[in-house]
Order: sequence, then C-alpha cells, then structure tokens
Amino acid sequence: MNNSLGNTARLLGAGLRALLVLTVVCGVIYPLVVTGIAQAAFGNKANGSEIKSGGKVVGSELIGQSYNLPKKDPNNADEQAQPDLKWFQPRPSNGLAANTVNTQYQLIVSGATNLSGDNDKLIKQVKDAKDAVVQDNSTADYKVNPADVPADAVTSSGSGLDPQISPEYAKIQVHRVAEKNHLDVKQVAKLVDENSDGRILGFIGEPRVNVLKLNIALKELVQK
Repeated sequence: MNNSLGNTARLLGAGLRALLVLTVVCGVIYPLVVTGIAQAAFGNKANGSEIKSGGKVVGSELIGQSYNLPKKDPNNADEQAQPDLKWFQPRPSNGLAANTVNTQYQLIVSGATNLSGDNDKLIKQVKDAKDAVVQDNSTADYKVNPADVPADAVTSSGSGLDPQISPEYAKIQVHRVAEKNHLDVKQVAKLVDENSDGRILGFIGEPRVNVLKLNIALKELVQK
C-alpha cells in the first residue's frame, strides 16, 4: 500500500514538473523569443504594417479604408454615407474603416457579398456603382467613358478589405481630385505614378495603388 502511494506521488510529481517546464518553455520563453525576433527583424510587419502621417498611426498598409463625408445625423444608422470627393476613393466594400487621413480610424466587420454573378442584386449594385463612378469623376473638362471604368471600381474584393485599387481606377479619379483640391492635373497624375507598384517580382499579381498612401501624399501636396 505504501509503495503504491509512493509510486503515485512520484508520478504526480514528475507530471507536475513536466507541466511546469513545458509551460515555462512553450508559454513564456518561446513566445518571447519569437516576438523578439519578429520585432527586431520585421518590426513594422509584426506590428500590423502601420502607416503614419504627421507622426500618428493612421492605418495599416494591409487594410482598406473609406473616405466619406461626416453624416448629417451620426445617430441615424439608415443614412447612407456619401464619399468625400476631394480624396481618392477605394473600391466598393461591404464595410471599411473610417477616413484615416483624420483621427477616426475604426475597423468594422467586412466580408464578401457571396452573391453569384447573375444575381439581380449584385448586377444592380455594379450598374449603380458604375454610374456613380462616371458621374463623380466627370469634370468640366474631362468626361469619363463608361467603357474605361475598370472592374475594381465597381466590385468589392473577396475580403472586402482590399487596400489597393488599379492604376486605371486611380487615373480616372485624377481630374476630379485635382478640381476639388484646386491642383494642377499633372501634379495629381504624378502622385498616382509615384505611388503605383508594379507586379511582384515582375510577374506576380497586377499593378496596384495603395489608396491610403496616395491620399497621404495628396494631403501633403495640398498643405504645401
């Protein structure tokens, strides 16, 4: 009987020691080492690929945001947000963050529509979005050709959080942005070119423009 109790006590003691050692190694030392390496070697990426403007974090390079006018009634959930046309606009989404050029950055739930290509609701959304792109971006001396409106201007990404648009969509917005901010069209077009990224390694993906980075560059140009 005593031997049985002794053996049980030794087994329990060994198990507790193993639990303690594994907890310290796997739950404390390993996370600290991995976190330290990540901070030292990939600090910006480890912290969420933050983008700063004016010394403040205004968003993430990986998450899209909207650029809308403030609601007339902030408490009215049914009021549709209207785009602030002095900024470059992102692609449509089922939910994006608030305008990050100011301090109202707030991520909300987002995702894909899950609607099929022949769904009447999706078809109407695309047609309405295309009409809005043509109307919003046509100016006194520049008319948007509906045939030139790219797909990303009227459809959301699978995640609904895509931070980039195509250079084609950005260039459609140049005249409107220049007019709203009293800038020369060539100046704004240059901003788009400077903030455009090519295909990864020259052949992966498509050329793209990060809307947040582009709007930060636009803000800096306007302030000058």
